[in-house]
Parts: sequence; structure tokens; C-alpha cells
Amino acid sequence: MSSDEAIVVEGLSKAYLIYPDPVYRLWQALVPRAQSVVQPLASLLGISLRERSYFTKFWALRDVSFRVKRGESIAIIGRNGSGKSTLLKLVCGTLTPTGGTSSVHGKVAAILELGSGFNPEFTGRENVFLNANILGLKREEAEARIDDILAFAEIGEFVDQPVKTYSTGMVMRLAFAVIAHVDAEILIIDEALAVGDAYFSQKCLRWLRRFRERGTILFCGHDTGAVMSLCDRAIWIDKGNLVLEGTAKDVCEAYSASIMNQATGSADPTMPPVKPLAAENDGQPTAPDRSPIEADAPPVRRPKMALPLPPEDQSAAVFNALTESTSFGSGQAEIYEVSLTHPDGQRPSWIEGGEHLLITARINIKAETYAPIAGFIIKDRLGQPLLGDNTFLRYASAPLLCRPGDRLEARFGFRLPNLGTGRYSITLALASGTPEEHVQHHWLHDAIFFDVHSPFRNGVMIAMEIAEMSLTQMVPAAGGELI
Repeated sequence: MSSDEAIVVEGLSKAYLIYPDPVYRLWQALVPRAQSVVQPLASLLGISLRERSYFTKFWALRDVSFRVKRGESIAIIGRNGSGKSTLLKLVCGTLTPTGGTSSVHGKVAAILELGSGFNPEFTGRENVFLNANILGLKREEAEARIDDILAFAEIGEFVDQPVKTYSTGMVMRLAFAVIAHVDAEILIIDEALAVGDAYFSQKCLRWLRRFRERGTILFCGHDTGAVMSLCDRAIWIDKGNLVLEGTAKDVCEAYSASIMNQATGSADPTMPPVKPLAAENDGQPTAPDRSPIEADAPPVRRPKMALPLPPEDQSAAVFNALTESTSFGSGQAEIYEVSLTHPDGQRPSWIEGGEHLLITARINIKAETYAPIAGFIIKDRLGQPLLGDNTFLRYASAPLLCRPGDRLEARFGFRLPNLGTGRYSITLALASGTPEEHVQHHWLHDAIFFDVHSPFRNGVMIAMEIAEMSLTQMVPAAGGELI
């Protein structure tokens, strides 16, 4: 294990034995032992006793490998039952693997299950000392930090009540408060923030962001927004297998595409993403006759290519990245050209925020499509959505009918909010149906990038019309009083 690696997982697998009836557990315990006793005599008689198992194996995890460097934050994402919690328990050593190895170098603090390490009959205060001792703090150290721990947990007078009377949110508050004060080098958190209220969850996320500066985080959760803002990399696990490993943004986008396909029934969730078409051909849009779905391609995202830089003699604020964009969908339609311009069609050379802009998407219809919905999302550099809209309400009373070979053009005109300085991306999509029940035909990730140079220097998005102060000066009277 390299000195700069905090966690190393090699070929980790875990199988659970499933018995059709409790009595078969007894047979499994007795029959093999009885056979081992009788087998020598049976061998003398020329009889070979056939080994028999009274269980089936369920592989919760199979051949998973990854490495986490010191100071890195990595997320484990996947559907319920995919093996995420099993993986974290194997890494922590609370489960024995069926195969493979995992090693951790550093002091670990973990929240694997709510209430793990707590005695429900003990009070919250008593459980703080118990849990702190489990995590490596001596009694004296825990006593010195008890006030800070209880202040972080914010459970008030309930601290002296039995934990069995706590709500799940209160248990999470107490558990997180303990791990926040044990000087851990590695944090392993299994969806603990999902049960907390919004205020405390944000408090925990702020603490985790500070912890990132000095420690390593292995985080399991369903909130892709939290994953992208907190983690450097992510691992997607499905049915016990490692599906994809990469940047948090790329993995979350691929995972969201799979979930969306499954929810809408538009395609098999394992179907590979639609390959984007070339955006231009000598200034004219192209409409290749090949199928946009390649069935033989592996169900993984291809790596992002480097974003093309503008020519040195041209000032540019907008970069078209359609040919490098990843996508998914049914293939009934395809977005083949996109642009971000001023309303007059001119390409912006400088964006400060507050400008009137126009997003244009040209779409090639491959199959009959009723009630198409075009939409866009503007994301920040971490892939978190900031704003967006779609055309559903505009055509709800009179849906369009598109036939194969038709060309559809979608336009979105809007005033850009005063975004903070940085790089942003635009994702576009075409679906059909309604916002509640629809089928995605082409979802195009990060087709356009644009840079904002905000004069406000405040690093946040603002959309206010007034930002002013009013000062009333109080003049001292002769007696020294203010009037």
C-alpha cells in the first residue's frame, strides 16, 4: 500500500447464504459433519458421498476494486440494494469478505447505520462516552470535548434521556457530533445525512467541506447534488458490480441517466448512451443516416475530451462542445446543432451577467414523436443545476406532431442572471409526453460552455433590482443625547 493512499480495495466480494427455510440451517450445520465422519467407511465400501448444500449464494458485492488517496473525497452511489452499505462495512472491517481484500491506513470514524455503537438504554450523554471510546478517544479526552459535542448535536435537554426515546434525526445528530470531534483522518459515512433536517444537514455538509482540507472522506448517498459539491470522484455500484468510476460530475450524470431511463421505461437502463452527431459540416447541419444507438458499445461513458480553446486572435466567451458531449435517450430524435448567441444572432465575446441571450437547438426527428418537449439547464462547474426551463406549457393545449425526417428548432430567450465569475455549461434535452410522464429521446450533457466575468466579485448568483443602503445620522444634542 502506497504511503499516499488511505484506502485500497482489491477484488472485494461478499456472498450471503440464503436458506429457503430455517430448518435448512440445521441441516447445513449437521449433514456435512456427519458425511465427514461416515466418508472413510463409505470409501472402504466403494461409495462416494455427494456433498450437498442447503443454501443458495446471494452475491451482494462481486470483485470491486478502487483506491482512495489521502485527502481525497470519494462517493459511492447506486440504487437501494446495490451493495453500497455492504462495501462500506467491508472497508471498516465490520463484515468479513468472501473474497478480496481491503486495507485502511489512518484513524477511521464511521457512521454505518443509525444507532450503531449506541446503547438504546443509555442516555445521550452516556452514549457519547461509549461511542467516543469505540472511536479511540480516552475518557479524559471525551470529557474535555463533551461540551463541544453536545453543542454541535443541539439536542438540548434530551441529552440526559435514553437514546431509545430519540427520533432518527436526533440519533443522527448525536452520532455525527461524536465523529466530528474524534480527530479522525478518514471519515466513512453511509447515507446518514438523508434522515436529518435541512438545517442540520447543511451544518454537517459545511463541516465536511472543512474536513476535506485535512482528511479523507468515503461518502455514500443518493443526493447527487451533495456528491458533486462534496466529492472529487464517485463510484457507481449496481447489483454488487462496479459500473463506473470517474469524476463525481461524470458518474452522477451517468447514474441519473440510468435512473431516468428506468423510471420512464424509455430504454433498458444498461443501454449505452446515444452518440452525439457532428455539429457542422462546412457550415451546414448534417443528418447522418446511421442509427444513433450502437448496441455493441459497452454500457459506460466515454471520457470527456479536452474543451477546445478559442483562437489566440479571437476573444471568445462561448465554447461549443457538442462533439465531445455525452448523451443518452431513445434515439427517436437527435440534437445535432446548438448555439448560444445574443437575440440578433451574434456570438457573445464577453459575458458579465444580465445580458439577453438566446439558446438555439436544432433537432433531427428519427421517428414519429407526439407532444415533444425541449428544455435546457444551466449548470455550474460542479455540474449542479442553477436554472432552466422547457417548452411544455407553451404547447400544452396544442401539442406538435413530428414525423420522421422533420427538423425541429427550439429557442429559449432569457435574461442571464448575474452569475458569479466562472465557467458554466448548458445541457439540452428533447422528450415527449408531460413533465410527470415522459420519454427522453435525447439528453445532451454540457453541449455548450460559457465563461462569466462578473463585475460584482461576490462569487454568487444574484437577480436583484435594488442593492442600496440608507444612512440616518443621529446628531448629539447639547446634553449629549442623540436626537
